[in-house]
Amino acid sequence: MSVATSLSVPVVLWGKTAPTHCISCILLSRDQRTLATGCYDGQICLWQVDPDTLKMTPRCLLVGHTGPVLCLSKASIMSDNNFIVSSSETGEMCTWDLVDGKCCEVVKLPYVHTNIQAYHLSGQDDVRLFCNGYYAEVLVMDPFSLEIVFTLSSRVNPDWICALHILRPAKRKEDVVLALTTTGTVKVWTLTGQENKASEPLFENESKQIRCLNALSMTCCAYNQRTVLVLCSKFWQIYDAGDFSVLCSVISPRGERWLGGDFLATDRVIVWSDEGKGYLYKLPANSVADNRDFHTRSVETDNPFLYCVLSVPGDKPLSCPPAMRFHLVSRGGRFLKYLLRGDSEGQVLAWAVPDVSGSQLAQLRQEEFARPPGMPPMVTTSLTKAWADMKPPPVGILDQLDSGDLPGVKLTASIYLSQQNRLVVGREDGSIIIVPATQTVLLQLLHGRHQQYDDWPPHQLLPGHAGRVNCLLYPHHHHPRYERSHLVSGGVDFAVCLWDLYAGTLLHKFCVHAGEITQLLVPPPNCTPRIQTCVCSVASDHSVTLLSLTQRRCYVLASRHLFPVVSIKWRPLDDFMVVGCSDGTVYVWQMETGHLDRVLHGIGAEEVLFACDETAAAGASGGGAAAGEVGLANPAVHFFRGLRHRNLSAIRHATQRGLHQLQQLHQGAHQDPGDVPRPRGLPLDVQGLRTNPRDPEAHVLCFDIEALIVQLLTEEYGAMSPGSLEAQGLISRAEYQKVAALTMSASPDAHKKIAGILAKMKEGAENVQTKLQAKAESVGFRPVNMDGRDAAGSPGGSGGSGARSGIGGTAGRWNSVSAESAMASPSMEVAQLLLSLLHAWGMDPDLDRVCETKLGLLRPMLPVSFGVVSKGGYMSLLLPTWLPQALTGETVTTETAPATLATGGTPGGLEKDLPPELVRMERSTRLFTARAHWELSTTLTSTHLLAVVALANTLMAMSNASFVPEQERSRKLHRQATRSSLGWASKAEQDSEELWTAQQAQIKQGWSLLATLHCVLLPDKVAAAGSRTFKRPQVEMLARRWQHHCLEVREAAQALLLAELGRLGPRGRKALVDAWAPYVPAYGTAPGDTHAPQTAGTTTSQANSTGASNLLSPASAENMEPPAPSQPQPQPAGEDEDEEEEEYTEEAWARKPWSTAELRRKQTTAVVLLGVIGAEFGQDAAAEASAAPVHLPTREQQRRKSSVVEGFGLGHNSLARRTSLALTHLLLAEPSPQLPAHTQLRRAAIDLLGRGFTVWEPHLDVTKVLLGLLELCCHADKLVPSMTYGLPLSPAADSCRTARHALTLIATARPAAFITTMAREVARYNTLQQNSQALNVNLHSSVLHRAKPEILRGVELLIDKMQSEMSDLLIEVVDIVLHCVDPGHLKQQRLNEVFPAVCRFQQVSHCPHTRRIAVGARSGQVAIYELRSNRCQTVSAHSSSVTACAFSPDGKFLATYSCQENRLSFWQTSTGMFGLGNSQTRCVKSYSTAPIPDMSRLNPARLARLVWINNRTVALMLADGSETRFNV
Repeated sequence: MSVATSLSVPVVLWGKTAPTHCISCILLSRDQRTLATGCYDGQICLWQVDPDTLKMTPRCLLVGHTGPVLCLSKASIMSDNNFIVSSSETGEMCTWDLVDGKCCEVVKLPYVHTNIQAYHLSGQDDVRLFCNGYYAEVLVMDPFSLEIVFTLSSRVNPDWICALHILRPAKRKEDVVLALTTTGTVKVWTLTGQENKASEPLFENESKQIRCLNALSMTCCAYNQRTVLVLCSKFWQIYDAGDFSVLCSVISPRGERWLGGDFLATDRVIVWSDEGKGYLYKLPANSVADNRDFHTRSVETDNPFLYCVLSVPGDKPLSCPPAMRFHLVSRGGRFLKYLLRGDSEGQVLAWAVPDVSGSQLAQLRQEEFARPPGMPPMVTTSLTKAWADMKPPPVGILDQLDSGDLPGVKLTASIYLSQQNRLVVGREDGSIIIVPATQTVLLQLLHGRHQQYDDWPPHQLLPGHAGRVNCLLYPHHHHPRYERSHLVSGGVDFAVCLWDLYAGTLLHKFCVHAGEITQLLVPPPNCTPRIQTCVCSVASDHSVTLLSLTQRRCYVLASRHLFPVVSIKWRPLDDFMVVGCSDGTVYVWQMETGHLDRVLHGIGAEEVLFACDETAAAGASGGGAAAGEVGLANPAVHFFRGLRHRNLSAIRHATQRGLHQLQQLHQGAHQDPGDVPRPRGLPLDVQGLRTNPRDPEAHVLCFDIEALIVQLLTEEYGAMSPGSLEAQGLISRAEYQKVAALTMSASPDAHKKIAGILAKMKEGAENVQTKLQAKAESVGFRPVNMDGRDAAGSPGGSGGSGARSGIGGTAGRWNSVSAESAMASPSMEVAQLLLSLLHAWGMDPDLDRVCETKLGLLRPMLPVSFGVVSKGGYMSLLLPTWLPQALTGETVTTETAPATLATGGTPGGLEKDLPPELVRMERSTRLFTARAHWELSTTLTSTHLLAVVALANTLMAMSNASFVPEQERSRKLHRQATRSSLGWASKAEQDSEELWTAQQAQIKQGWSLLATLHCVLLPDKVAAAGSRTFKRPQVEMLARRWQHHCLEVREAAQALLLAELGRLGPRGRKALVDAWAPYVPAYGTAPGDTHAPQTAGTTTSQANSTGASNLLSPASAENMEPPAPSQPQPQPAGEDEDEEEEEYTEEAWARKPWSTAELRRKQTTAVVLLGVIGAEFGQDAAAEASAAPVHLPTREQQRRKSSVVEGFGLGHNSLARRTSLALTHLLLAEPSPQLPAHTQLRRAAIDLLGRGFTVWEPHLDVTKVLLGLLELCCHADKLVPSMTYGLPLSPAADSCRTARHALTLIATARPAAFITTMAREVARYNTLQQNSQALNVNLHSSVLHRAKPEILRGVELLIDKMQSEMSDLLIEVVDIVLHCVDPGHLKQQRLNEVFPAVCRFQQVSHCPHTRRIAVGARSGQVAIYELRSNRCQTVSAHSSSVTACAFSPDGKFLATYSCQENRLSFWQTSTGMFGLGNSQTRCVKSYSTAPIPDMSRLNPARLARLVWINNRTVALMLADGSETRFNV
């Protein structure tokens, strides 16, 4: 299964036939609530078990292993720890979470295990897995990291270990491992619990040869540890554990072979055979350790006595041996014994093993039986039976073509054409059906008007194959060089057909193979031009062909392969096609000539295949390169071959190369063989899912949330002119250009230029859209609308069929879609489908009504089978059988039934007329959407809530986005109207516009309510509906998406996380902080610093001042009690932007991180999570210090005070300190491979520094933080859109946008700190500037020089929002403004034209004549800036703050006025002769003024103005309108 990004929602349509499940291994969980069965096709089925009756219901299917699952084992001794480990024949091992079926860890090893035992070693905190298999060691593995902890090797007769048992002898601390090799050597290892990789090799302590070849199992009696049961296929034997001598032996019944066995008591054993029967034996006296005849010679009369057989009456013979397991479980203080069996028919049976007392046994002995008494199983079930019990049966994707409830024609192959939003399905009878994908899914899953139509959605039929269609290929998907209308199909009739999709005609039939077609591939794009027109087909007669689609002929027929073809690789530059066969041979064919170049065997063949892989990886362009990952590229195969021939060099070679190759498993998403990677970013992908080649296909719909949002916004922005983008505040180019122009040097005609720039911008604004488009593409989103037209294409006609004919004048059949949907864009259809499935129906009847009438959502008709995509593309998919049974257990009570049905508007009277199964289905659907959906798993809740909130916000931001067909049509028409005419022609148009606005407001409110329900109200509503097990969203999953690169997802994650943290309450937050605090990395403070943070009882290793990373080595991670914090080294950028999802529920049991990668992940999560908690719930340092702070209203202050989390308060701030150090480090650290320049983690740190600045401030170096943020702002180009622009940006632009936002937050939260810090830096810069030549520094590269526009923007914003704070710091403000504004501008223009914001203050005056600026300060000083000489002098003018100042028109005098001092003074500046020497400013005249009434002092900004009437007279105008004149 290829899957595009981490945030996807899979939904499965299973169809009417149950998946084949031929069981290969079986395991019951410790709490007896879950049964896991692995099968030969590689899937694992989880069954929900009722512990009391053992009644089983199939719950979900885990898909991902590529080979048969050989072993299943528990992963922990904790009873509430629901994890299991599985291992397959291809060497893959996985750890699965049983709660939601997520794959937490996956590795591929060059070892194949045949048996895994979980055992809790002494001195360890959890179990270790002891594995044996096709290799000569015992591997001991960690169940969570799946790393090999140590291996047990053999000194004597090393051979494959076929049976293994671990025990702890009584009264001893160490553990003993007993193992038996295939050749019959018993080996004993003694483990102390201190073993690790370093202490290897660990050889056996003793070994002994016994006469027992190829044993299947060895079990030591748990009750006395004196006897051992060894079992081979022909016989079982009891040995004395002391000297390994045989005590008794029993041969298997005729026609049966033994499979396994165990002790029931010291004198009883149970053994089972390959016929699926269990045999219960009583042991003879000489084999029972407690008996006095123990170890004596066996007596004729005392043989092992068979007293009971567990069998199935009338059982038909099995096609392959069943998987059986004996479980001893304790329930309510007593021990129960179960024998479980899973067979090739997919049946699961369970027997309760009877306890037979001694007296009953004696009775049985006397009654001579022909055959011993049998006992039937207590439970029998299977997937097929569960499917059959479902009425109505589970839905498939094309059920509209079937008649009644019986399965119709089997669907055998399918392919989804994303650009046309069509699904092409091949069937068993040779026909190919083409249907609109979203519409056929709507029909199966949702109620609505479409249920009444006949023959909807319209489908197209392509008849041409005789017999089953095996595979389909749409070459244009893989490379645009292929014709867009071509579709290729291969069938069981040996033919490959080429179709014209649009005309629905068969263009050509290639009949070159002599076997059914099994695979179709596309050659890589760098082949020769002749081969580029070809597709490659593989058939079951072991032939491979290259068929030209343009010439309609076969170019190459490669047919001399003796064994089935398993992989095809390409060497395009050498013109070679490399074919790997199942026996290990490799054939190299020349593509141009069709000659067989050579045939290779053994290691040479391996090398060639491996080299092809390397070239494909280097070119990263092999379309078919992923085709044969199953083949010989898996060194395990070669490894076995070496083992089989006892060839040590081959083994060594395979191991070395295999390890190198297999470490890369995590790099690419895991893929099915023959599953070709799809281009990234499809809003919807439909993939066929088959558990077995004989099964019909089920279909998985993968909704990619991010791609869907991008598609919706691309369509939305594509229809807007740049002017309207600017008007809606999505891009802020004009104001940015205006500010930036001021910082550029200005020649005399600069203002003309600026006007020119603005004019140009209005013309050039058209290419803003194309630039933004390019940016979206650069992030990897191909903005092709799903109907196949480019985003730039014409919006299509307004008529019904015209809208779809963008596909290129196609035949009428494609356009006969009903007029309604012809208007809806495919991405809107996908959004409608997804939101309808995810919405919590039944929570809020009023909102449901709004959703149906205004927003156009549709109600589901049946409980939906969701899935979870986890690590490596492994999936867990809910089975349809689980839902109804789980819910029917809680039948809707009579009181609530009418109410629940009333919400859907189904009157109670209707129930009588409907068939009972439909009523049941409707009820279980209602129960599912309102409750069960949110009780499945935390991962599902988190993903689904994120998806709903992000989509609702996206649609809210779009104009009038609703799924009601009429409204969607009017929206498109309205869009065209606004583009054509901007002036309203008539009254009627004006009215319709008002109606449109009102309608838009209603729709926006609908989306807003939907988002609020899922973001804030859901948990309480679900609890109110009677749920006791609501699964909360995962805090860490949301924290990791705090700065997701898709803005809508980011905002949804932030809203959900804050809502969840708020809901936890102070106690919950405290617990959360305690859980994550140990992981916050301690960044080494400079070595001299004595305040190095001490963490959780471990002293941090102080990193040197460069911030060197001290990532723990795995060895130290092993012995770490609380994890000693270290620097997180997040994954490289590529992974970071699209990281694999691995979230874990907050386990009740704290387990230490199981690998360095996980430790790193925990550290990054901890930094973000504690950053958020600190920023939102930490204590505001300054707010506490000042009695009545300006910014926080008192109620808000009370809320914060009461909810301050310990560690983020004033008295106890260790956590705030550590978190702020970590955040600053992330902001300022140099880019490195571990921490690239622009990652989600850095963005999160930037954002949190801004949000929680008031909390972090005491621990920060404010200057460094501000300069670091400015540095990020000046990196990006000038075209960074605003915070509301939804399409993903390039990482640099995204960091820039976040940094800008953080700067704004910091400036508005702490204006004084911002201004004083910036002024200090400006002063430092000016000093450097004066001495720049002497010091030889390049000032143009300094941040202060490059970030001028940014600083100016910040100052302007502060003056705008916080005038009173700025008036206290006026001199600093003017210092900064004069640093940023190029002096050339002030030669020609007045200050109020260049930077009008600063002239709002009466204390600032500019005289263009003498080019001086005067600024009055709060201290009573006046600063006079000489712009000519670039100097500044200060004069102590008044004893209290200066209220106003003004230069006279000729610039000779400066008048200053202070209202607190009630004094007005005139100042004159004299310079020396010819302007040489220092200039002095002296007071020429002073007047006392009348005091101002106290009332008007309250608004200092409006106190007084000074206006010069002529060169000698100034008027003092007060706020009350009075005016007084004074003369010099």
